[in-house]
Amino acid sequence: MEIRTLRYFLAVAREENMSRAADLLHVTQPTLSKALRSLEEELGKKLFTRHSFSIELTEEGVLLRNRAEDLVSMADKIEQEFVSLDDVTGGDLYFGLAESWLIRYLAREIRDFKQLYPDLRYHITSGDTEQVTEKLDKGLLDFAAIFETPDERKYRYVPFPEADHFGAVLPAASPLAGKDRITAEDLAGLPLFTSQQSWENDIRPWAKDLFPFFHLEGSFRLAYNGSMFAREGLGILLTLNNLIDTSEGSGLVFRPLYPDLEMRMYLIWNRYQSFTPIAERFIRHIQAAFSA
Repeated sequence: MEIRTLRYFLAVAREENMSRAADLLHVTQPTLSKALRSLEEELGKKLFTRHSFSIELTEEGVLLRNRAEDLVSMADKIEQEFVSLDDVTGGDLYFGLAESWLIRYLAREIRDFKQLYPDLRYHITSGDTEQVTEKLDKGLLDFAAIFETPDERKYRYVPFPEADHFGAVLPAASPLAGKDRITAEDLAGLPLFTSQQSWENDIRPWAKDLFPFFHLEGSFRLAYNGSMFAREGLGILLTLNNLIDTSEGSGLVFRPLYPDLEMRMYLIWNRYQSFTPIAERFIRHIQAAFSA
C-alpha cells in the first residue's frame, strides 16, 4: 500500500467525485480509477459506492479514510523532519492544545523562539486531553498541552507557570448569578454542561457525595458551543476561567466553584521520541522559560 495511493483515495473521499479529484491531483481519471481499483483488490474490500455523478464511501471506506489520514500526516511529518535536519534557522513543530487562557504563555514563548529561528513553522491542533494525547502517541504531534497529570513512564513535561480554575458560566439573570461562588449544593439537580472528560475526571471528585444528584444535560468538547446553550437557559456550563466572554453586556457571568477546583496545565512530549534539531532546541527553550 503506497502513500501516493492513499493520497489518491483521500482526495476522492473528500471530493466525492472522481473527475474533480483527478483535476486536483493533476492525474488522468483512468489513472486514478485504476489506482483505486488496485487498492480495493489489495484490501479485498469495496471502498466506494459509485453513483451516476458522485462517489460515496462504504463502511470499509470510512475506516480506511480515518487510518489513511493519520498515515499520510505521518508521512508528511517524516519528510519535513528530514528536510529540517540541516535547517539551522527553522523547521516544523506540531502542537496539540487543550483550551485555556494559559496557552498565552506558550504563544509568548513560541513568539520569542521564532525571533531566534525566523524560519520556524508551527502547526496547531486543538482538542481535549484525550484527543491531543492520542495524536501525540501516534507521533503526529511533537508536543501537547494537557490538564491531566502526565504519565512519567511515557512523557517528559514542564508545568505551565500558573494554574487555571473551574467555574460556572450561567445567564446573568439566573438566581445563582448573585452569588460570589458556586458550591456543589447549588448545582445539585440542575441541568449542567461540560466535557465528558471533565465530568468524570474533575467534577465527580469535586462534587463528592453530591455527584449522584448532578445531571449532565449535554456534553461539549468546545466551551464556546456550551456557552450558547447556557445563554439560552438550557443549563449551566462548567468550564475553565477566561474561555467565555462574560463581560458586561454578554448576557453571561462566570462564578468560581467552591471549594476551588484548580487545574494545572502541562506541556508534554514523548519520553523516547527522537526529535528534530528545532524540536530539541524548543524543549531546552521552554524548560528554561517555564522554570524561570
